[in-house]
Amino acid sequence: MAGVHGLVAAGMVVVLVAAVAPAYAVDYTVGDSSGWSSGVDYDTWAQGKTFGVGDSLVFQYSMMHTVSEVSKSDYSACSAANSIQSYSDQNTKIALTKPGTRYFICGTSGHCAGGMKLAVTVAAADATTTPTPATSPPSAETPATPSDPGMDTPSTATPATTATPATPAITTKSTGSTGGASGSEARSVLGLMVGAIGLAMMG
Repeated sequence: MAGVHGLVAAGMVVVLVAAVAPAYAVDYTVGDSSGWSSGVDYDTWAQGKTFGVGDSLVFQYSMMHTVSEVSKSDYSACSAANSIQSYSDQNTKIALTKPGTRYFICGTSGHCAGGMKLAVTVAAADATTTPTPATSPPSAETPATPSDPGMDTPSTATPATTATPATPAITTKSTGSTGGASGSEARSVLGLMVGAIGLAMMG
């Protein structure tokens, strides 16, 4: 019995880990070991990576560079004049908070044209919730139902509540042969009733 419960508990832990694992946020260091610098092909770097809501981009760069988040048109034109956000702290962490495409360039003159630009498509949060196996918890719970036959012993304790139908003294009299406890209860109830009638008649 304990072995079955242990297996069920282990199964539920595995299901929880599988459900939580996709939800972990990932910090992507832009350009990996090359960082945010000239001479890196950021289109190639971004290929094969799945960016999701909750992940972050980490830009590591020298004081010669900056990070500017821009619109799609400014990204194409390599213009940081109307940037949405600009950073120059050399270690910029940008959270990806909603789905869609975000555009980043280096605001230093000529650097964007030299290749320091990055477009990142952020997947919707549904992508992380989809792997959650909604059918697995019931299947992990179904081994608990085979253990219910083993739980029949607690359920036999519930027939103790069937002793409450023993309150009608007449019915318990006829079923006195089926259960010794209910028969003795009936006799004690009858004895009390006879005693009470006797006292009433004596008075």
